[in-house]
Order: sequence, then structure tokens, then C-alpha cells
Amino acid sequence: MGKRLAENKWEPKILAFCCNWCSYAGADAAGMERRQVPPTIRVIRVMCSGRIDPAFVLMALLEGADAVLVTGCHIGDCHYVNANNKTRNRYEFLKEFVDELGLEPERLWLRWISASEGFLFAEMVREVTEKVKEIGPSPLRREWKK
Repeated sequence: MGKRLAENKWEPKILAFCCNWCSYAGADAAGMERRQVPPTIRVIRVMCSGRIDPAFVLMALLEGADAVLVTGCHIGDCHYVNANNKTRNRYEFLKEFVDELGLEPERLWLRWISASEGFLFAEMVREVTEKVKEIGPSPLRREWKK
């Protein structure tokens, strides 16, 4: 009975890579605005989305993250000129790799969020959480410590 209860309380573990200048500030704005954000997300702050090594994303998935979000400045607003164009290209590569791993495409997300878009950050986390709940835990998932 106890195991069955635990299964009903499953919550996704979603890892988000957020650029320092825009999307991390957007996450902070969501908190400052007291927006409701599901507790399913773990944020890793990076200076720029263009600096996210695809190996980090793949490692998160292979270690059992139920989904990975890559977030950055809107195209044309990158603080490092055009690094988010590299992010977009890497995302396309990663989508193919996720498919090769046999994982659902809903396990990898890319979103552009500015510092003033706390509402968008909160909505994105809700959307990703709902989609991941629909598809269930990652087949590669291990139990994470709280």
C-alpha cells in the first residue's frame, strides 16, 4: 500500500539551464511577483545559454531527469551578441539525440524568456510539468534525493 501511495505522488524532476541575464532574472521575477511555480524545477544558472555544453543536457537526461529546459535571452537580445543562435543550433542537434535515445520529444525544451517575463517563466514551468506528467517518469530515471 505504501508503494502505491508513493506512485500516486510522483512529481517530475525538471532541470532548467537559465542564462544569467534574462531567463534566470525572469525566474527571479516570477518569485518576486509571487507567481505560483510548481516545485518540479531545479535551476542551474549559467552566464549564457550559448555556453551550455550539449553534454550537460545529455548527462541530465541520462542521469534520469524527467525533462530538461534550456532558456535564454530572446533572439536579437543576447548579452553576448548572438550566442543564443548557437543555443538554437545545439537544441536542434539535441532533439535528434533525444530521439536516438528513444525518449519522448517532450523531455527537451527551449524557451526564450526576458528578465521582465516572470509570468512567462511560471507558465512555462507549469506547461512543462503538465506535459511530463502526461508522459510519465523518464525510463532512465533514478531516485533523486530531495
